[in-house]
Amino acid sequence: MKGDYLYWETVPTRWKDNDVYGHVNNVVHYALMDTVINEWMIRTAGFDPLGGDAIAMCVESHCVYKAEVSFPDTIEVGLRVGKLGRSSVRWEIGMVRSDGTLVAEGHFVHVFVGRDTRRPVEITGAVRDAMQKLVTA
Repeated sequence: MKGDYLYWETVPTRWKDNDVYGHVNNVVHYALMDTVINEWMIRTAGFDPLGGDAIAMCVESHCVYKAEVSFPDTIEVGLRVGKLGRSSVRWEIGMVRSDGTLVAEGHFVHVFVGRDTRRPVEITGAVRDAMQKLVTA
């Protein structure tokens, strides 16, 4: 499992993440995917979501839940690029509880568009170069 993803980030769960059933609510998994992807793009790839010419819009997301996780567990979130297109990227995510149990697997598809035009633009430069390093065969 750990070798299937090329970037890992450890995220603590929060008290408010648990729902009435006593486990982390499904919306938290999506928020974690979105956060880890965007944090990676900003920190590692130099993506500028506030001032750059392009923005990344989520056009598809999916999550399959494998096991429960509850506060105060930590979640290790693995990230890889399943497909890098001209203007889109399919991020693939694995979430593992601190005891090694697979919690969830999902994907997010971003299409890069011009900030003003909202039309697809090519992923170029440092952002593309960094994404290429996360592409799995």
